[in-house]
Amino acid sequence: MEKSISYDSYQKLAEYYFHHVDTKPFNAYYERPGTLSLLPDVENKTVLDAGCGAGWYTKWLLDHGAKVTSVDFSENMIHVTKQRVGNQAEIFTADLNQPLNIQSKKYDVIVSALTLHYLKDWEGTMQEFNRVLINKGRLIFSVHHPFMDFTLFNCNNYFATELLTDEWETPEGAVEVQFYRRPLNEILKPLYLNGFVIEKIIEPMPTEEFRKALPEKYDRLTKRPQFLFVRAQKITDL
Repeated sequence: MEKSISYDSYQKLAEYYFHHVDTKPFNAYYERPGTLSLLPDVENKTVLDAGCGAGWYTKWLLDHGAKVTSVDFSENMIHVTKQRVGNQAEIFTADLNQPLNIQSKKYDVIVSALTLHYLKDWEGTMQEFNRVLINKGRLIFSVHHPFMDFTLFNCNNYFATELLTDEWETPEGAVEVQFYRRPLNEILKPLYLNGFVIEKIIEPMPTEEFRKALPEKYDRLTKRPQFLFVRAQKITDL
């Protein structure tokens, strides 16, 4: 990811994520149930955690028998992922805007949770995902829902891809984060233009655990989706 966008923010957020993301309701009781529902059986499978953050998915994948490679553009996120899992996974910094230093057809599955909306151009990223996946390998990802960003930020043109800025509150103060909003077509088109077939798209409801943790936000999420979840399968080499 471009360091000019959110690199500094995620360097600052790494320790907060490490200590809080496991139980943060939007992650634990909304995003993760959606992503996990799309995953195939990962036992004895090779999996790339693309944008591993503080390493929650890395740990889950390892606990379910996968052989895991985890990458992130933030050195601090890589550090806390290593704190979480030690040497059980191959973990290194990588920019998903750039070619990956990974051999072709290495992985059965790629998981990318709440990462791709930080990238302006998905074309090269999807080409790399195609390259490192085996034939019929699967890509599962979650991103900001285009409807959510369009309405929350009062955007004027739904069909534009545009950079948005938000502030996230942490115990250490507010952190400014930037990401890209794009229409649904620009989320799906890079997949089918780069050797993937879309298998499933879901807009799940928040869980009962979410309702108990954040009842004031539960009702909003049952009417206005926040995240979009996609599973795609590689059907051809490029």
